[in-house]
Amino acid sequence: MSLAEKARAIAFKSLNARVLFAMAVILSLSFLAFRFVYQRIELKYLNPLFDDFNELQLKSAQNAYEEDGKKALHEYMTSLNSTFGGYHYFLNASGVDLVSDENRSVLLPPAPASKSRTEAHGTWIITQRSVDGRYWFAATGQVSRTRIWTFLPYYFIVLGATGILGWIAWIGIISPVRKIAAVIAAFGQGNLSLRIHSRREDEIGQLGRSFNQMAERLERLIVSERRLLADISHELRSPLARLKFAVKLARTSEDSKAALDRIERDINRITSLVTEIIEMTSIEDDPAAQKMASVPFQEIIDEVVQDCSLEADFHGCSIAVEGALTHPVTGNRELLRRAVENVLRNGVRYSPRGSTLRLSLSEDGQNALVEVRDYGPGVPPESLGRIFDPFFRVEEARVSSGGGSGLGLSIAKQAVQMHQGSIKAENASPGLRIRMMIPFRTASPLNLS
Repeated sequence: MSLAEKARAIAFKSLNARVLFAMAVILSLSFLAFRFVYQRIELKYLNPLFDDFNELQLKSAQNAYEEDGKKALHEYMTSLNSTFGGYHYFLNASGVDLVSDENRSVLLPPAPASKSRTEAHGTWIITQRSVDGRYWFAATGQVSRTRIWTFLPYYFIVLGATGILGWIAWIGIISPVRKIAAVIAAFGQGNLSLRIHSRREDEIGQLGRSFNQMAERLERLIVSERRLLADISHELRSPLARLKFAVKLARTSEDSKAALDRIERDINRITSLVTEIIEMTSIEDDPAAQKMASVPFQEIIDEVVQDCSLEADFHGCSIAVEGALTHPVTGNRELLRRAVENVLRNGVRYSPRGSTLRLSLSEDGQNALVEVRDYGPGVPPESLGRIFDPFFRVEEARVSSGGGSGLGLSIAKQAVQMHQGSIKAENASPGLRIRMMIPFRTASPLNLS
């Protein structure tokens, strides 16, 4: 590729150059179209009009010559010269000037032409022959060299209009697109807080809003993934360290059974953690792939209550169910079971001995409402907004009861969102109340990102 070709390739990568090129092409095509239209008008309308006018002048000259003689013809030709400029002649069939008797046959067109309109060597020549062929009317003059200066202001007007259009295109299209490109480039380099601020309602404004929506989702996803990786590494660090210590202890201690029991507990903890991470990731990866069908929600809740009652008995508390659900829910049976079970087990885990965990069921016509209320220590107000985050655990509860992996409520939230529902938590003084709302009919799974 030559240097000129490279320069052209670089230039056409610029939107500004493309716009200017398009405007130049449009102006050129407009000029050519104007020239074509003008030539058609000149050929079809102006030239016939001028021919009629020349015919009139020829007849007037012929009448003056035949009726009043050479003097009258001279006066008429002089008046034409002073009125229209140039030189006007009345010739006989041989081309001799009937006023000056000079031979001007050089002005006449070759036979058999009866009229002509030519321009050569800076001179324009017009001729017209009489109907009987006895006379010729001729006119000559210098081509005006000032015509270009006459039209020069119009050329400047066209150039100015082109410049204004280019400026408008720059302000309205090119500059905003370049700003959007700069924001996208900076966003791609890691500045996730950048957004496009535009009030435009056209396609450029729509592009900016679409980018902002995408950036919001990507920022939440990236931040969430980073936090998830940090939490996973934190959660795995402690059991792995204990596991490493227990292995060393099993090799050196006389009581190998205690060391093996400790190894087994840590392995079970790591296994449970990995299982819950896989469970949460499977929900996030492809929500649309989850099978949605009409399922009896009350039946799912009865199964979960029966399973959790054994754990409640072990903790010295009980579960009381109030109300019932009569309508089925369109959703995924397994995800609905996870949502209710994780919330209920969370309540059982933090319920004090001798207390009753209350599970309230109701309907509002379009949604199934599930409320779980325990009488445990509750959650500090500043932590209420985070209890559905992965691996988040209230410090006091973790110390007092060991807690879980911190993924149960996060999985419950994602399962509820899969069904286009909502889940909220609030302190009940004492205890914690978690409300879930599941629509009876779910149009389609939601993208959780």
